[in-house]
Amino acid sequence: MKVPYVDFSGQYALEKRKLMAAIDKTLSGGEYILGRQVEDFEKELAALCGAKYALGVANGTDALVLILKALGIGPGDEVITAPNSFVASASCIALVGARPVFVDVKDNQLMDPAKLAKALTPRTKAIIPVHLTGKICDMEAINAFARKHKLHVIEDAAQAIGALRHGKAAGSFGIAATFSFHPLKNLNAAGDAGAVVTSDPALADKIRLLRNHGLKSRNEVVFWGYNSRLDSIQAAILQSRLKNLDKVIAARRRNADLYRKGLSGVVDCPKDERGCQDAYHLFVIQADRRDALQAHLQENGVSTGVHYPVPIHLQAPCKTLGCREGDFPDCERQSLRILSLPIHQYLKPAQIQHVIKSIKEFYR
Repeated sequence: MKVPYVDFSGQYALEKRKLMAAIDKTLSGGEYILGRQVEDFEKELAALCGAKYALGVANGTDALVLILKALGIGPGDEVITAPNSFVASASCIALVGARPVFVDVKDNQLMDPAKLAKALTPRTKAIIPVHLTGKICDMEAINAFARKHKLHVIEDAAQAIGALRHGKAAGSFGIAATFSFHPLKNLNAAGDAGAVVTSDPALADKIRLLRNHGLKSRNEVVFWGYNSRLDSIQAAILQSRLKNLDKVIAARRRNADLYRKGLSGVVDCPKDERGCQDAYHLFVIQADRRDALQAHLQENGVSTGVHYPVPIHLQAPCKTLGCREGDFPDCERQSLRILSLPIHQYLKPAQIQHVIKSIKEFYR
């Protein structure tokens, strides 16, 4: 039995008629960059996140960069983030001229608020907690620390759209949050796309200018900006798919429950914390002999991934920061044990049972 990690062709087959209608409407309207299609999607996204504003941009990395620039963070400043994320969570800090500073993570792979004090310096200006795998960080503790030390909190919610923590949505906890709509995400575009959400009107106004060259009008530049605009066709695709996001997350949560029941006592499976509804962009187990297990699953037709095998602080650009192996032992230990199983909404129960059976066979 084959168990693919993703199923783009299956998604397109189910959505083709609606997507083609949305794209045709956009093309016939003649607004290809920003425009009404983007504005409509932004309104729906803001409502989903419990925010006043959403701003479509080219990708999730740009979203982080634009927020940092809009907050005036740059050379001489430091921003705290997690070392076990995709590299963009840290590269955005370096790209504005600031210094990334890392803190270790808890067993659930999320930023450990208890470690923030150790990373704090007089140069610290912000914290970027990463809602990894579709789980929302302990934002109550992170926000309390940030308020005490007058720091901005910017949510990297690239993997967590639709997730809830005590009734609040990912994207509603910080001064601003970012989303990625990369094809692998739960809400996915047909290419790169991203967004910023915020309830701060001044910040929204500045990012609206920053994403479009700093243009106040077609011929008037307020300040130097970027070319990071959301294309209308991508907005049309995202708006069409946003209607089904609840069903996508519900299906992924059902798949997660099947894995948990079948793999109990075999490997460590992620669990929802009390009062939380995780979105399950990824279903990451932690297992002994990870590489051998991954090879065994591949031999049995099961595609898997590792997110991420090399922590950010051990990547080449971080050598200039003085980072060394052993700096963040929990993150490093997890990097040798984590394995992402297929979790997408098109999996059949028989495929999940095949994955479970294959894992049990390996450990027997």
